[in-house]
Amino acid sequence: MDLFFFDQEHLTSIATANAAAYRSAQPFPHIVLDDFLPDDVIGRIIEEFPGPRDLEWEKFDAEQEVKLATDDTRAIPAYTRHVLDQFNSETMVDFLEQLTGISGLIPDPHFWGGGLHQIERGGHLKVHSDFNWHEELLLDRRINLILYLNPEWDPAWGGALELWDRDMTACQERVVPVANRCVIFNTTDFSLHGHPDPLQCPPERSRRSMALYYYSNGRPESEISKSRTTDFRPRPGEQWRRTPKTTSRYSDWVPPALLGAARHVRSRFRHGTS
Repeated sequence: MDLFFFDQEHLTSIATANAAAYRSAQPFPHIVLDDFLPDDVIGRIIEEFPGPRDLEWEKFDAEQEVKLATDDTRAIPAYTRHVLDQFNSETMVDFLEQLTGISGLIPDPHFWGGGLHQIERGGHLKVHSDFNWHEELLLDRRINLILYLNPEWDPAWGGALELWDRDMTACQERVVPVANRCVIFNTTDFSLHGHPDPLQCPPERSRRSMALYYYSNGRPESEISKSRTTDFRPRPGEQWRRTPKTTSRYSDWVPPALLGAARHVRSRFRHGTS
């Protein structure tokens, strides 16, 4: 297996050229980068991507989301697993810090909630903000990175990633999930995104992606909120119920500033830092 490693000089040039645009982007800090991996690398990942019946996917089948996912590295093909590890490398973390201006980023070796995602015809993912706290690592979620793996994707099939304003009044950007397109964005209570309409691709096709999340020990006080799971939001005219959920038994009565301090202390104790 020919190994792939990110080129630091190349990524630094991308970060330098795009940092200002990233941080000022609306409706929240983000960037869309095409041709992110070399052609041969993206081709091998697409070639070995497992089909819906090729492994035991975790299945989500609810009003808000219908999709398949796996973060089980034992089931992910070897080359793809190697590339996932490269997304967790020092070179990639340095790039993300330079691009976003967020220091102290920490990758997730467990790929909790990330890894490989796949949505078949009729599937969808309603507009939402993501879970904000890693219960195992005791860290705040700060950055999402999504790499799409869909060659010759017809926009008429749907599946575009929608970025919504914080008041859920309008979609401000749609990103077609074509192969080798990378989307990076800040993870906060207001980074509302999804592909809410049922997918209309042919039955033999699916919307495929690789997802990675990055964390930090603490976050700006202005971003501190209750620890919670995914918070789905209805679009104008949708009738289903919004379903935010907290994940910390302390979050209902501890003030946000103290909750952030408690997170920081817990993380220091867990990892033995000083």
